[in-house]
Amino acid sequence: MKKLCVITLAGWLLTTGNQVMAQCSLCTKTAQQLGEGPAKGLNNGILMLALTPLAIIGFLAFRWWQSNKHA
Repeated sequence: MKKLCVITLAGWLLTTGNQVMAQCSLCTKTAQQLGEGPAKGLNNGILMLALTPLAIIGFLAFRWWQSNKHA
């Protein structure tokens, strides 16, 4: 089960990485003014900053699920 979860998560991250390029309106205007290369860097930076809180929430949810599974 653990291997399946890891494989599913890795596959999801690899397939959705290029599709998740949403930005706020201010970041979009800034990226448009910078050009193609720096705009991609800005997108990657936004995604990297979002990854840490999502990973923490995912870890806490997993621990909660794991503790309730045995109860």
